[in-house]
Amino acid sequence: MKHPDSDKSPTVSELHTIRTDYIKSELHETQVNQDPIQQFITWFNEALHSEVMEPNAMTLATATADGQPNARTVLLKHIDDRGFVFFTNYDSQKGKEIAENKKVSLLFFWPELERQVRVQGTVEKISFEESETYFHSRPRGSQLGALASHQSVRIDSREVIEEKLTELEDKYKDSEVPLPDYWGGYCVKPLQLEFWQGGAKRLHDRIVYKNDTDKWEIFRISP
Repeated sequence: MKHPDSDKSPTVSELHTIRTDYIKSELHETQVNQDPIQQFITWFNEALHSEVMEPNAMTLATATADGQPNARTVLLKHIDDRGFVFFTNYDSQKGKEIAENKKVSLLFFWPELERQVRVQGTVEKISFEESETYFHSRPRGSQLGALASHQSVRIDSREVIEEKLTELEDKYKDSEVPLPDYWGGYCVKPLQLEFWQGGAKRLHDRIVYKNDTDKWEIFRISP
């Protein structure tokens, strides 16, 4: 956003001058679906139709057993009544943290629509069969990349991974790339979701779904 008094972008020392007023829409309790998954799908489809860049990009926050949080962006690849599914290397940093602590959170941010969705829940691996089906639906280069990379492990240079990829390309040039036993999907089962719609004068709409007894309670919270 431009500095209010010039045609130049603000510098780091002028970050306090950046302002955005959210005016595109409102969200009311009477408008939302009683099922948060269906409400999410509605918003996700609107993000798709609005040509949001990477609408399935989500921030995944995990934590170690002693509570050290860690966040990174991953891609939502499937959603159903169980929850939100993504794929990764089970031996990665996020995989190790999930093994220690099943509680995670997700954040979707769609600035073009002035919306975000926060999800809190628990995570578990999906079946090998589901992971294998998705793995072989990926571009062949992505399959080989997953096999070549021991994600989050320290390496001496980029050449190390490039050489490994070349080796695998030659090894599997005439055969199917096997699903590594250290790669697959996780499903985040939501326990609480918040749908946030930006509002004028910072009066944002925040509608929460909370599941304490296998039934969703829907309520508004203050911005």
